[in-house]
Amino acid sequence: MITEKSQRVQDLEKRLEAFMDEHIYPNEERFYRETEEVGPWGVQPVIEELKPKAKEAGLWNLFLPESERGAGLSNLEYASLCEIMGRAHMAPEIFNCNAPDTGNMEVLERYGSEAHKEQWLKPLLAGEIRSSFAMTEPAVASSDATNIESRIVADGDDYVINGHKWYTTGATDPRCKIIIFMGKTDPDNPDRHKQQSMILVPKDTPGVEVVRSIPVFGFYGVPDRASEVMFRDVRVPKSNMLLGEGRGFEIAQGRLGPGRIHHCMRLIGLAERTLEKMCRRASERVAFGKPVAAQTVTQERIAESRIMIEQARLLTLNAAHRMDTVGNKVAKADIAMIKVAVPNMACQVIDWAIQVHGGGGTSNDFGLASAYATARILRLADGPDEVHRNQIAKLELRKYSNRDAGGSARP
Repeated sequence: MITEKSQRVQDLEKRLEAFMDEHIYPNEERFYRETEEVGPWGVQPVIEELKPKAKEAGLWNLFLPESERGAGLSNLEYASLCEIMGRAHMAPEIFNCNAPDTGNMEVLERYGSEAHKEQWLKPLLAGEIRSSFAMTEPAVASSDATNIESRIVADGDDYVINGHKWYTTGATDPRCKIIIFMGKTDPDNPDRHKQQSMILVPKDTPGVEVVRSIPVFGFYGVPDRASEVMFRDVRVPKSNMLLGEGRGFEIAQGRLGPGRIHHCMRLIGLAERTLEKMCRRASERVAFGKPVAAQTVTQERIAESRIMIEQARLLTLNAAHRMDTVGNKVAKADIAMIKVAVPNMACQVIDWAIQVHGGGGTSNDFGLASAYATARILRLADGPDEVHRNQIAKLELRKYSNRDAGGSARP
């Protein structure tokens, strides 16, 4: 695995860290306060104030590999920058590197027409609008994406869309103008992976109803604006179809690979920040006549946290390198492994940090409650642990399906 960083990446890291120190960390308390004040249907003023500063600093659209529209960084190069941004909930959006917009922009870049790019990708890249991704449904186990029941039916020059979605990230945001919707165009196709399609649905289209904001462990808008959305006889032109009928699953796989790398690197940054908080708190607090940091159980947890973070980082960087060198399809086991390992690591590190902080750790005064909500939901988002473990096991078993007991390949 290539680990040496280019001079450009090192320079971007320094500039990002300086921006975080000057603008992000000092405004975190304000961000959480404004998030509660404006609610999931509003926009935090601090976000819109800082976005122009990030643009001016040249720290904008750092994602989007293999595209002249982005920074042109590889997945491996972007990974360390993503980790820095992940240290604070508010940071990714400041740099226009936040979910679900990054994944949606990649979809538009890879699979959208020139008209789609002009109408939706350009304003997304400029940070003028936001987007949403509608895939998960409440009525079925959406961990199996072939289960989705939403329909996309051709009618003349249009498609008519009906469906019930939830955990549709970003839909309550007033800046959200476009939704990428996944539904079935050919439910009777014997190939279950060719039944689905993805189509662009402007949020203001008649029949689109954002029903409610869904809290994640009581948090509305942090980590994401999870939403429930109804689509009732929503009519859009056939030109809004992405790539073609029956290719929704293909697009989903192309979208989720890089997204999983981004989620994992952000979580590693969040875990690093959490370990830092744990160490500082343990050194400052005295219990039973000595600092909490002097308790061997605390020392063990700090040590284990460091080990787990380093393991997760190396595993994720290796996956990013594999994606860059052999492609997402060949690297699918690597991507699945990090999607299991990193959220579980982060959940454990944050849980130990909450324990060190005592009762205060369960509030959000130290940012730990929202950090845990972020890590825990990512054991479900983009596929639950169980799905990824099953995939890893199947790929591992396949290696030995044509080998004898001694390990040599059969002729």
